[in-house]
Amino acid sequence: MKDFSELSEQELLALAISLEEDDIAAMAEEENGHRHRLLELYRVKFGQHIPLIRRQDVKGFLDRKSIWLLRPLGLEKVRAQAELMEAESKRFYQRAARHSTDTNIRQLLGDLAAEERRHEARAEELESEYVPATVAKDEHEAERRLFLLQIVQPGLAGLMDGSVSTLAPLFAAAFATRASWPTLLVGLAAAVGAGISMGFAEALSDNGSLTGRGSPVLRGVICGIMTAVGGLGHAVPFLVPDFRTATAIAVAVVAVELAAISWVRHHYMETPLVSAVFQVVVGGLLVFGTGVLIGSS
Repeated sequence: MKDFSELSEQELLALAISLEEDDIAAMAEEENGHRHRLLELYRVKFGQHIPLIRRQDVKGFLDRKSIWLLRPLGLEKVRAQAELMEAESKRFYQRAARHSTDTNIRQLLGDLAAEERRHEARAEELESEYVPATVAKDEHEAERRLFLLQIVQPGLAGLMDGSVSTLAPLFAAAFATRASWPTLLVGLAAAVGAGISMGFAEALSDNGSLTGRGSPVLRGVICGIMTAVGGLGHAVPFLVPDFRTATAIAVAVVAVELAAISWVRHHYMETPLVSAVFQVVVGGLLVFGTGVLIGSS
């Protein structure tokens, strides 16, 4: 993946065209007009060949779910997704305009950013006209939604990884040694090691220059701490000297952790409940079972 600051002006225009093509199905005729203006300027500047560069090739873009994962497509979910698309497009055009040194490219990108801002203003007008007060009261502004998504996500990803990935080494050690102290040491090592690994992975994944996700160091720290916390949750019970009692407490803690993470993913990240349960609970049980089998062999 490329960093946004490494993109040439040709790649910026090509990426803008790609983004408009992604959004055209959802945002109708005006987005198609944006695409045609970008294509015309690209032909003038760089000719007929457009390099293949997509959002997944550049650090900083939000991952968009396939439309079938968003079902049921109620009015609130459709509007929330549209607001997120507008906010991301506006930020991209603003950032790309500042990055460009060509006056024509900068002018077009600046104009498109202004039009995306007008889309947001119009969306707010329509919301006040057609959205019930009880619904509008519970909604966040698009920028606020974007901010919460990008701040909450690293912490939740870390918590999930720490809670699941450390199960196998912890319970393998538990059933291999049948002693609390060595199991605790293995659990602490797994939790801290996973926290360091996830922290670096999150910090290096995106510098936050495009989506406004914030400092990569801060995101890495949040993700690392939450990963360690997820692993320590079921390691701490082995402070209890009696192995059977400690194991029973640890199993109960694991059940609570997996259920809580499933609920958080469903409630705050809009993950379908069945998908959230499958990803977290079923995955966690498989890892737990793997650790028990290896430790008992």
